[in-house]
Amino acid sequence: MRTIVHLSDLHFGRVDPVLLAPLAQAVAACAPDLVVVSGDLTQRARARQFRAAAAYLRTLPMPQLVVPGNHDVPLYDVLRRFLAPLARFRRYIGSEDFPYHQDAEIAVIGINTARSLTFKGGRINREQVAEVERRFRGLPEAVTRIVVSHHPFDIPAHGDEGDLVGRAGMAMQAFSGCGVDLFLSGHLHHSHAANTAARYDIDGYAALVVQAGTATSTRGRGEANAFNVLRIGAADMALETQAWAADRGAFLPLAQQHFHYAHGSGWAARPA
Repeated sequence: MRTIVHLSDLHFGRVDPVLLAPLAQAVAACAPDLVVVSGDLTQRARARQFRAAAAYLRTLPMPQLVVPGNHDVPLYDVLRRFLAPLARFRRYIGSEDFPYHQDAEIAVIGINTARSLTFKGGRINREQVAEVERRFRGLPEAVTRIVVSHHPFDIPAHGDEGDLVGRAGMAMQAFSGCGVDLFLSGHLHHSHAANTAARYDIDGYAALVVQAGTATSTRGRGEANAFNVLRIGAADMALETQAWAADRGAFLPLAQQHFHYAHGSGWAARPA
């Protein structure tokens, strides 16, 4: 069994400072084997915002796997946006193109879906897909394979189709072949979980797509600040969403979902 804490959309530059210490306490109490942050660490990719985000990450448990989001690419600094879009992210947060964590039970890879040519949308390319395939092919079947991106591979029923990561269909075909089990993302500031079968009709394949809301931003979009806790076994997975309870001054469990893996059909919700 492995425990992953999944944070997203911290947005330093627009954080609610009241949340920072309680969030760190809640994350530590989960005793995670890995902390994942799926992008948008800053509001406007400014150096001081990255420094604040990096300092905060140092208060959280290790190891960590962090990917950039579209807000981590400069918006108004046009030269930097096109010539060195991730220079500050790489300097302050992480320099790896494909951050990777693997142990006996999980293999987790991060991909950058943010692009200079779009302000909000994201995209995955064939080179990134090939790297995921290279890392995951040949792993023992019992290892749970996880892809982390900022932009989502699925969206809630009421969502905007434009929020899907570009070339998702191409990527999903390849990911089904190397057995990706789980996709972690953010971007929407909305907690959501589903399997891929409804959107991607791939015979015998159904992975889980889990989005985290914003952990610390003041831009909650109608949802309380929240993060996810995933407890992953060989064939079972529990997803707990912890949300900010202002009256208690703490992040508290809000909802739980359980999923089971079956050979030949993939991951699906398990009845309570």
